[in-house]
Amino acid sequence: MTGCTVAIDARLVSGTSTGDSTYWTELLSAFARTQTEDRFLLFSNTDRPETIPDNPRFHWIRLTARSSRWWSLVSFPLAARKLGADVIHTQYNLSPLAGRHGVTTVHDVSFLIGPEWFKAKDRLLLSAAVPASCRRAARVITVSETSKAEVERLIPASRGKTRAIYNACPSWIRPMDPQIAKAIVQERFDVQGPYLLTVGTRWPRKNMQLAVQAAELLPSDLPHRLVVTGKSGWGDIGQGERLRAVGYVDAESLSALYSAADLYLAPSRHEGFGIPLLEAFRCRCPVLCSSGGALPEIAADAARVESSWAPHDWSKTIESLVSDPSKLEQLRIRGVERERQFSWEETASRTIDVYREAMR
Repeated sequence: MTGCTVAIDARLVSGTSTGDSTYWTELLSAFARTQTEDRFLLFSNTDRPETIPDNPRFHWIRLTARSSRWWSLVSFPLAARKLGADVIHTQYNLSPLAGRHGVTTVHDVSFLIGPEWFKAKDRLLLSAAVPASCRRAARVITVSETSKAEVERLIPASRGKTRAIYNACPSWIRPMDPQIAKAIVQERFDVQGPYLLTVGTRWPRKNMQLAVQAAELLPSDLPHRLVVTGKSGWGDIGQGERLRAVGYVDAESLSALYSAADLYLAPSRHEGFGIPLLEAFRCRCPVLCSSGGALPEIAADAARVESSWAPHDWSKTIESLVSDPSKLEQLRIRGVERERQFSWEETASRTIDVYREAMR
């Protein structure tokens, strides 16, 4: 089949590094490196960012509308169809005006699994929009086999047309020599000595409070602090003498934090994929993660998976790992090997296959 013309809602491209913006940015970069005859119409309400690859198959289209909702539901799909788009690709919300060849990426359905993790307004909007988008989509993309099973179970209309396509590690995460990383961490964040790390927007679903509580229960002969980084979000993560909250950091600082940490903690209640696991793996940072959602699937045997949600159990597991250098080194080796099994080129290739399916 010859190439198709794909219209993409690219408003989140090159935004701050949330999973949704990372997805578009890395996917488009991989499309630019992929040998394909497809054309990409990249619609946004802003000027083209410098990070978009200079590629003759990319066409940046600035489109304005009276509101963000009108842009998504009306302006974008009508403009895309007028310019001859064969496929329209969005994340989560797919307009009824997208026609019969729409594709939506649904990273997870945690709003249906744990509604208490969301503010009422967000929960209601997602619960209304996402199932409807899945019903009207020709294909639904999600990011793990775990998430695919959950999407098809909780949104019956998605059954038979949902495809699991893995994410990969963001290109801006770059491992550092541990000594250089420690110097950066000390200079920028005043963190000296060994530390644990957890990363993520402070939403209840991310469950950072568990990491804080577990760190506080560590024995006094372990000097580890807990560094918490990420956007402010909402919800209380608690307080602790070991806690060092550094807020949202740039890519170099984040790479340094991973590279110098003794252990990365991922206590999330639910994830559709879990990109920070791969970020830690790339930086040779050992990982302790929960059993929430797809985390065990992505971790495989490269991380220690803690099935308990009790802070005491997490604290004991942390103690057993950081007190045993051989265990940490094994996790580092497995993590590096595991991260190499994911690539945005594979993500792009399989996504193009989905576009072909949607066209048919």
